[in-house]
Amino acid sequence: MPFDNALVRKAVETDIPGILEIYNDAILHTTALYTYEPYTLPMMQQWFRDKSDKRLPVYIADVGRRVAGFASYGPFRPWPAYKYTVEHSIYIHPEFRGQGLSKQLLRTIIDDATSCELHTIVAGIDSQNSISIRLHRQFGFSEAGLISQVGYKFGRWLDLQFMQLFLTNNLKPNEKQV
Repeated sequence: MPFDNALVRKAVETDIPGILEIYNDAILHTTALYTYEPYTLPMMQQWFRDKSDKRLPVYIADVGRRVAGFASYGPFRPWPAYKYTVEHSIYIHPEFRGQGLSKQLLRTIIDDATSCELHTIVAGIDSQNSISIRLHRQFGFSEAGLISQVGYKFGRWLDLQFMQLFLTNNLKPNEKQV
């Protein structure tokens, strides 16, 4: 059953345990994250504080007052000339996958980045994650490159597919403001 009417909203501190549960599931059971060790609650609380301090968005899909998924973005690279480019991520609780929440969260991230006058959004996706690649194509993302055998998890080498979306905000920055 699709959750077309899930409440997508900015995350608050009380959402952190739900975000942590989803994130750790992705670490332990998928190649969505190229890391091995689950996060602790203090680690996720620090992640959330860092996002808040830098005014970077964290959105959740709230289904029946439960964190069913979350999305965020942050800097693509730390140098000033990259300030108009962000890299985003979306994670869905296993019980809610395949029900349209990723679409709602991705639309929200795109709208947020556009309103913040950003120029492009980058996604780093495991090349075997055809569902995520298809989702991003539906929203106009195009393949920007593949880095082969850049990660190793679950006994195999992993390839990282980069995709990007140029936002339609006609941004013409002044380099002196960078």
